[in-house]
Amino acid sequence: MPGRVSARTSTASRLTSKTSSQALSSRRTTASPNVVIPDEGPSTPLRARICIIFSDAQGLAAGHRKLAVSLRKIQETCCYEPAQGRRQDQTDFGEDDFNAEVARCVIRLMGVKKNEGAGDRIVRFLGLFLRRASDQGTEAEETQTLPETPSTRLTSHILSILLPLLGSREKVVRYRATQLVAHIINSLDSVDDDYYHMIRMALLKRVRDKESMIRVQAVLGLGRLAGNEGEEDQDDPDSDNDGASGLMKTLLGVLQNDPSADVRRSLLLNLPLTPNTLPFLLERARDVDPAIRRALYSRLLPALGDFRHLSLSMREKLLRWGLRDRDENVRKATGKLFRERWIEDCAGQLKAEDGTVAEQAAPPSLDGLLELLERIDVVNSAAGNGIATEAMKEFWSGRPDYRNAVSFDDPFWDQLTPESVFIARSFNDFCKEQGGKLGSIAEEKMPEVTKLAFFLQRYTNDLIDWIRYNRVLSEGEQEDTVEKEFVVEQLLHIAKALDYTDEIGRRKMFALLRETLAIAELPEEITKLVVDVLRGVCGSERAGEREFCGIVLEAVAEVHDNVVTDEPKADEDESFHSAHSELSSDSTPTKSDPKADDSEIDEAKAIKEIMINMKCLHIAQCMLEDVEGDLQQNVHLVTMLNNLVVPAVRSHEAPIRERGLLCLGLCCLLDKTLAEENLTLFIHCFTKGHDALQVSALHVVCDILTTHPDVMTADNVDPALQNSVYKTFSKGLKASHAPEVQSTATTALCKLMLASVVRDEDLLKQLVVLFLDPATKENAAVAQALSYFLPVFCYSKRENMETMAAITAGIVHTQVNLAGEMDEDEEAVAVHVVGNMLVDWTDPRKLIIPGAASIGWDEAGGKGITAVDGDIHLALAGSLLERALGHGCSKEERKVLLTMVGKIYVSPNSSTKKLQGITDLVAEAIDAKIATDATTRNALHKLYQSLGRVLGDVRSIRPGTEEGTDQPLAGNEARSEHGSDIEKTRMEVDEDDGVTQAQDILLDEDEEH
Repeated sequence: MPGRVSARTSTASRLTSKTSSQALSSRRTTASPNVVIPDEGPSTPLRARICIIFSDAQGLAAGHRKLAVSLRKIQETCCYEPAQGRRQDQTDFGEDDFNAEVARCVIRLMGVKKNEGAGDRIVRFLGLFLRRASDQGTEAEETQTLPETPSTRLTSHILSILLPLLGSREKVVRYRATQLVAHIINSLDSVDDDYYHMIRMALLKRVRDKESMIRVQAVLGLGRLAGNEGEEDQDDPDSDNDGASGLMKTLLGVLQNDPSADVRRSLLLNLPLTPNTLPFLLERARDVDPAIRRALYSRLLPALGDFRHLSLSMREKLLRWGLRDRDENVRKATGKLFRERWIEDCAGQLKAEDGTVAEQAAPPSLDGLLELLERIDVVNSAAGNGIATEAMKEFWSGRPDYRNAVSFDDPFWDQLTPESVFIARSFNDFCKEQGGKLGSIAEEKMPEVTKLAFFLQRYTNDLIDWIRYNRVLSEGEQEDTVEKEFVVEQLLHIAKALDYTDEIGRRKMFALLRETLAIAELPEEITKLVVDVLRGVCGSERAGEREFCGIVLEAVAEVHDNVVTDEPKADEDESFHSAHSELSSDSTPTKSDPKADDSEIDEAKAIKEIMINMKCLHIAQCMLEDVEGDLQQNVHLVTMLNNLVVPAVRSHEAPIRERGLLCLGLCCLLDKTLAEENLTLFIHCFTKGHDALQVSALHVVCDILTTHPDVMTADNVDPALQNSVYKTFSKGLKASHAPEVQSTATTALCKLMLASVVRDEDLLKQLVVLFLDPATKENAAVAQALSYFLPVFCYSKRENMETMAAITAGIVHTQVNLAGEMDEDEEAVAVHVVGNMLVDWTDPRKLIIPGAASIGWDEAGGKGITAVDGDIHLALAGSLLERALGHGCSKEERKVLLTMVGKIYVSPNSSTKKLQGITDLVAEAIDAKIATDATTRNALHKLYQSLGRVLGDVRSIRPGTEEGTDQPLAGNEARSEHGSDIEKTRMEVDEDDGVTQAQDILLDEDEEH
């Protein structure tokens, strides 16, 4: 940020009051908004010298400093030296003459267009000269806060000329005036009070200018003023500066809402960095323009200073938004920020001898890397699909010095923390993914399998001890085990990527995982990782899969046995208590209520049984997710299905039943017969279940149909089952009260339709109507899925496009009716926009044909178009015309239908029978005079002529009859009359012909040749 404008004092205002009044009077005389060049009189030696300097300044900017020195010498000669000591050609010129000549050159600048580089160089030269002259003048008079010098008077004179031009009608004049004013206030340390407020008001008006290039220059100037006023507010927090807050509020509103990306980017880089503005600046990480997002990560955030001043949530958001951005340059800038700037803040930047920050990076520091991971809360940001994993991947890829410096010796593993173990895990994953030399480096630095197994056993036992210890403590005294769980999880991730060719290490790891899996207190996430690692240890062959299933079922049996072995011995405790009471008390012994004790014991036993069954089902679910073989070929899976999954599905406890359904769904993926038998069960769960169960049921149904498409596409498919599946998805699409259910149904149905598993016109029509529904924008997942699905569905296969063409007329009818029922305040997609979209989705030229290109036109959209089969559009035209000719078609709907007809593509590859049939329909529509306005008439005429050219019959509109008679016109007379009608309709308002017109012309040229 440039230096702020210094605070102006009353002394300064008093000293410059005379100059201000003179400038104001001079400004009143230049009230015209246009640039008016007055009579300048004869040329003088002073003018010649100044013109030469300004002429040279239009060249390269490298000589600006030397030219500014020369111009400053001329100014000093005119302002300070007495007339007797001057050169002979300068004796008659004073300060006013110098100011007038410089102002004359400034006026010449106002007409220079934006794309002229000479104009920008003159602006930079003027700013350099004014800053240099102002600094030298201030040094000459150090006693004044704001001294009145020839430089300040020159600045005031230039501003008095520029400010009226900010309201000029010519956009070039407004642009140059705004640019020069903004550059002046960014170059100088202070300006006069009166001009300060006038500049502020004038630039505020230019912020609303219709030209974006002018708004850019206005915000550049106002950003400097806002920074100055912000400093004044900090110096005097008790001041009531409403103007400053109003200016900042205006600029922040522009930053959020201005349609020009250049304006928003200029504000992003020029607004002052204060606690009030920082949230608005950082939210530009979600700007629609990638250049603004890149500027935030590459320029603003590095200049922000220590990132540790940001909140934890903001650090995590900035990393997530940047590393997952659509633009590759934004992702690169974010990775560079993380591995070069943020690590330096934690590792400590090198200091030069003069105390400034050195340019070279600090040496690798493990402590700095640990602090960096702690600052981004690695325990939470690395869980699941967290952003810490992606951030460290970028870190290792760009910091080879850290890759070489890091070491994982035995002391490192003895005292693992969440940050240190994540360093080891991320380093191992990165090196294994890259392979080659980095893979060998990871093998050298990481411990062997046996040693890692001992470390894993040690930290797992520590975790289980803490979990069991917390059980005996009260709720407020329990210790948090999240960090210990995280350490074990990262060790399991490392074990998952190891090579188990070493048989001794494999056996040690196998035995450890087998014992760990049988621990009932093991958290679910660790359980899943243990099953995944065990699957890799057993091997990928079929025998290894059977061994894996057997080991997991043994662990499930051991966990389930805890229900029986841990039952309390109530009778023994009670008899011991009674005997002890009789011996230690002289009074009559009293016995507690046995029914109350039994109920408490039964309730505790029931709760524990539910928890143990949930644990067993979770282990089974993790195992089924890692199995790919046939269910009937694996005896362990059949046993698990009959003894664990089926009883869970029949359980009266809702949590057990729901998890059992998930396991049953995974089993159905392994056996087609089982899937066919239980598909009705999942449909019933969707119909009767709550929202979460409905989502799970939809996932299971979608997975079953994707894995076994024959269930829906076979010739002997049960129609009742097919209708039940269709009704399930239809009900899910209508579940607007449950956004998650609706989004799940939409995504599942889109996948199935793209895979051609579900082929139903009513469901497709429902998807299109849902996409066009204004209420869909409230469910972003549905809108995003449909915006991708519909074009891809239509362009991917010819059958899909034909299906869309068949339902187009019905969609238009539905949209017209919905538009009439909507309130005025509801924003809906215009019906004609819907029509254009449907015509585009059914355009046969956009079909993706494997092995052949359906479109062959060049960049100019001209020669080389490959003619394709246009039967799809002909079928669309037929359905649209039949609907328009029907009696139930309203006027609004008919207008949309006929407008769509004008955009139909007619191909010579279509059959003559179909072309003739559509030609007859068009002729019937023209004779029936269903087109009531110029747009629809032009559309019909255009399609008729296109059909005639393709058929080789160059004819005009079908001959009609004279008005009021039944006699047909003579041939020439009819042809001339309809020819005049065609010319007349061509003169009327017509919509865009689109590509069809160019296509017809090219086809005519090909026929002639």
